[in-house]
Amino acid sequence: MSTASAYLTIADVSVDVIYKNIKNLHISVYPPAGRVRVAAPERTNEDTIRLAVVQRLPWIKRQRDQLQNAVRQSRREMVSGETHYVWGRRYLLDVSLTSGNYSVKPKGNTLWVVTPEGADPETRRAALERWYRRELKAAVPALLTKWQPVIGVEAEKFVARRMKTKWGTCVTHARTIWLNPELAKKNPRCLEYIVVHELTHLLERGHGERFVALMDQFLPDWRARRDELNEAPLADEDWA
Repeated sequence: MSTASAYLTIADVSVDVIYKNIKNLHISVYPPAGRVRVAAPERTNEDTIRLAVVQRLPWIKRQRDQLQNAVRQSRREMVSGETHYVWGRRYLLDVSLTSGNYSVKPKGNTLWVVTPEGADPETRRAALERWYRRELKAAVPALLTKWQPVIGVEAEKFVARRMKTKWGTCVTHARTIWLNPELAKKNPRCLEYIVVHELTHLLERGHGERFVALMDQFLPDWRARRDELNEAPLADEDWA
C-alpha cells in the first residue's frame, strides 16, 4: 500500500513517484502515452530517484518510442465512418458533403467535415485540426476567469500550440501557458485539469512536494483527471 507520492520532472520526463513498503526501486513505462512511474522504497531520497531515472533514460526513451510507433500504425485516413472525438464524445466522421467553404459541425452522432469537392485527406485533416484549435481557444477564457482568482495568479496569455509529448506547458518567465489543441478531443474535465496545472506552475515551477500540495488544494481530484486524460494517446499518429 502506497504511503506517499510525488511528481518530478527529470531530464524533461514527467515522473510519478509512489513510495511503498518495498525493498527495491522499480521504473515502469505505461501505455498508451508512455507515462513513467517509479515505485520507490519508503524514505528513498529524491537524489537517488533522479539518478536511477537518469541512468535508465535510454531504456525509457526506447519504451516510449515503441509505444508511439504502435499508435502510428492505426493512422486516421479521414474517410467517412471513422471514429473521432469532440470534448470526450464519440462521433462518426462524414466527409460526403462538399461546399465552397470549409466547415466542421458535430450533429447527433455525426461529425460533419465539409470541404470543397475533390479535397484530399490532408486537406480534410487540416480543416478539422483548425476547428479543434478554435474550439480550444473558445473554451479556455472561461476557465482562466474561474481559476486565476482561486490560484492567485494571472497568465499574460495562452497559446494553442501543437506539441508531440505534452498536453500543456507553462513558460514562466513570459507568464504564458501553451495548450495542445488535442485537448478539444478530451472530456472538458481534462482541459480544466491542464489549465489548473499550468497556472499552478506560476506559483511553483517544479513538480515537487509544494506543487503536489498546491494541486491537492486547488483540484483535489486532479490525479483522476490526469489518469483519464492519459488513457488515450496524446496525438494522432500522423502528427508525430
